[in-house]
Amino acid sequence: MRFRDRRQAGGELAEILRTRQAEGALSDPLVLALPRGGVAVAREVARVLDAPLDVVVVRKIGAPFQEELGVGAMAGDEVPLLDEDALRHLGIGEAALASVIERERVELRRRERLYRQGRPAPDLRGHTVIVVDDGLATGSTARAALRFVRRHEPARVVLAVPVGSPEAAEAMRAEADEVVCLHRPAAFMAVGLWYENFDQLTDRDVLEALHARL
Repeated sequence: MRFRDRRQAGGELAEILRTRQAEGALSDPLVLALPRGGVAVAREVARVLDAPLDVVVVRKIGAPFQEELGVGAMAGDEVPLLDEDALRHLGIGEAALASVIERERVELRRRERLYRQGRPAPDLRGHTVIVVDDGLATGSTARAALRFVRRHEPARVVLAVPVGSPEAAEAMRAEADEVVCLHRPAAFMAVGLWYENFDQLTDRDVLEALHARL
């Protein structure tokens, strides 16, 4: 099963969540997208649930010698969550990540300023917060987002993704009150393989999606 694009994936995910809403499981929902890719999915979810849409900006921390190899993630001003097993396997100490973490922190703050454009971060207290991304691979960014959200005292936290690795989806059950993952293919490999169109989104795409829900 492959999705045509993020919009279709978001529509299918939204229908499952609308059923949960009708069952009373998603009272007072607020949708938080992981930008950039998660925003296109979350836009459909917010539209169907008639819920506010905002972002939780998370940055992956890559290995110094290979940025695409994630060894952790961070959200807001929180202490980075590092994969200690991965660091040991690679023979990397935390000190070696200092410059990477600082660079990602700068980019995280840039995106938060740009996407909010002076708006305050949403008050999550009392809401059912639905954290949405376009897929779940290792789960490092989702974990950082969920822990960040949890510290802001929502009534309930739901992670919703169209596709994810079975291992990561199972692991996220310890972080969220509910995990909604439409497809958990055994041969997962990478998120982009499960979309026919997986173009990279831009900051402008994120802003357009957010403005549509204001």
